[in-house]
Amino acid sequence: MHVPYEGLGCIETWISKNNHSVSYTKLYEGIKLPELEDFDWLIVMGGPMGVYDESNFPWLKAEKKFIRQAIDSGKTVIGICLGSQLIAEVLGAKVYPNKQKEIGWFEIQQVFENRNHPILKSFIPKFPVFHWHGDTFDLPTGSIRLFESEGCTNQAFIYHENVLGLQFHFEVTAETMKEMLENGKEELVKNQTIQSADEIIHHAANIEVNNQRMFSILDYFYKKNL
Repeated sequence: MHVPYEGLGCIETWISKNNHSVSYTKLYEGIKLPELEDFDWLIVMGGPMGVYDESNFPWLKAEKKFIRQAIDSGKTVIGICLGSQLIAEVLGAKVYPNKQKEIGWFEIQQVFENRNHPILKSFIPKFPVFHWHGDTFDLPTGSIRLFESEGCTNQAFIYHENVLGLQFHFEVTAETMKEMLENGKEELVKNQTIQSADEIIHHAANIEVNNQRMFSILDYFYKKNL
């Protein structure tokens, strides 16, 4: 975790329902990173900083090295928003400001040529998801692009079948969305790709089905590890 208001959301529900255990590394509190042998999966959450902000957040350097080690050791690694950008960078891809911020509920669609990838088996071709990002990334070499949107070409990728980057927030719940709105309200300068807080809350009915999509992804990786 990079900030206290971007937690696991519905991922925590899935962990609990499946009787898994979870530990948290709250980098903003200066907590030491765990040993690789102490976990099976690494989930890297979001935050308002960029991958290039090492001067303001010096722990980013150690975190990037840690993510690379987890990937190289063959662990399941899932990154969400900033987490996906960190994964992209450690895999050698460029991360940079997108042509515009995306904040709110906007549609993504499956990348047509990769629509038959098994991780997408239960997904419809196009649907709205919750976004909150200003940066984007180039696709890491050797990865498969899964989703795109009108405002952002690379919305999700899978790498070597054990690493996933999601630019958007399947995991968000009503509670975590409220926390993000409270802590990021200065960014809600309404335009074509930024919705108001009222608009975002108005579309909160999308949360439940997107949480189910998050569960299907987690199930996919869990079954592959059996």
